[in-house]
Amino acid sequence: MGFLKRRTEPELPPVAMIAGLGNPGAQYAGTRHNVGFEVIEALAKKHGIPLKTHRHQAQYGVGTIEGKSVVLVKPLTFMNLSGRAVGALLRHYRLNPTAILVVADDLDMETARVRLKPKGSPGGHNGHKSIQHALGSDEYPRLKIGIGKGQDGIEHVLSRFKPSERAIVNDAVLKCVEGCEVWVSAGVEIAMNRVNTN
Repeated sequence: MGFLKRRTEPELPPVAMIAGLGNPGAQYAGTRHNVGFEVIEALAKKHGIPLKTHRHQAQYGVGTIEGKSVVLVKPLTFMNLSGRAVGALLRHYRLNPTAILVVADDLDMETARVRLKPKGSPGGHNGHKSIQHALGSDEYPRLKIGIGKGQDGIEHVLSRFKPSERAIVNDAVLKCVEGCEVWVSAGVEIAMNRVNTN
C-alpha cells in the first residue's frame, strides 16, 4: 500500500481571509505594530493551521475555523506595503473585499482596547492605506487593537509593550481571536456586538 499524499489545503477553497498586519523579522516581534501578527499566530495555534506557505509576499495557511475554510495571512512586505500581499491573495482565492478581516494596531485607541468596524477610512495607518489602494475599496471589515499614543509616532509603534501592559494586551489578543471566530461563523454585526464592549 502506497503512502497517501498529505493534503496541505482543504478541498474546499477558502470562503474568508483573516490578515494580521505587522513587520517581518525577529527584531519586530512583540512590538506594538505587530499585534496583528500575534492574533494570526494565536488563531493558527488554536485551530491547528500551520502558517507554512510562502507565496504572494506573504506567510499563510489554510484551515478550518467554525466549520468554514479560512486562510490566515501574515504579509511579509513590511507594514506600509501590506496591500501587495493582501491584494494578491484576495485575487488568488477570488474573494471579495467584504470576505477579508484585517487585524491591526491603532494609535488612536487606548492600549488593549478592541474595536471591530465593518469598513472605514484608513486614518493615519499606512497598512490600511496600502490595502485600500490595492483593493480599490474601503469596504472591508477591520479589527483594531489599541496601542496607545506615544509622543513619537514611529518610535512608539516600533517599541515593545511595557511589562505592565503585556497582560492586558494578551487578553486583547484573545478577545480578537474570539472576534475573528464569531466573524467567520456569524458575520460582522454579531462579531461587533461581541467584541465592541468596554
